Amino acid sequence: MRTAAGETARTAAGDTGRRAAGDRGQVAVELLGMTPLIVLTLVLMWQCVLTGYAFTLAGNAADEGVRAGTAAAPGGAREAACRAAALEHLSGDWRGGATVTCGGSGFVTADVDLKVPVLFPGSIDFPVTVHGHAGAVEEVKH
Repeated sequence: MRTAAGETARTAAGDTGRRAAGDRGQVAVELLGMTPLIVLTLVLMWQCVLTGYAFTLAGNAADEGVRAGTAAAPGGAREAACRAAALEHLSGDWRGGATVTCGGSGFVTADVDLKVPVLFPGSIDFPVTVHGHAGAVEEVKH
């Protein structure tokens, strides 16, 4: 004599056995399909890190340029010292696309523009430029 509960239990057990055999390798196929999306996500995150790092470098270079410019003698020497100090604080690959502008009278300013690289410095650059700005009152020597 068969009961409805027994029949249901055998049917569920049989379906589970057949389903498990039909799902073999499914995780591998899903991982293979997701791999490009995972790689794209990592590349975009890395690009965001590079953009943030470019802002940090531009701000630091502007700060260092102003610091050197305030201590230098007024005139062309001040601008040269400011520019040299700003470029000194950038590594070679970042220095290549940098634009440094120093100026001011009584209040020394430095503006540093850096191009954001694609994936790593020294390769092609995005058409995006980050800007760093700093200013300080010039030192008066008596």
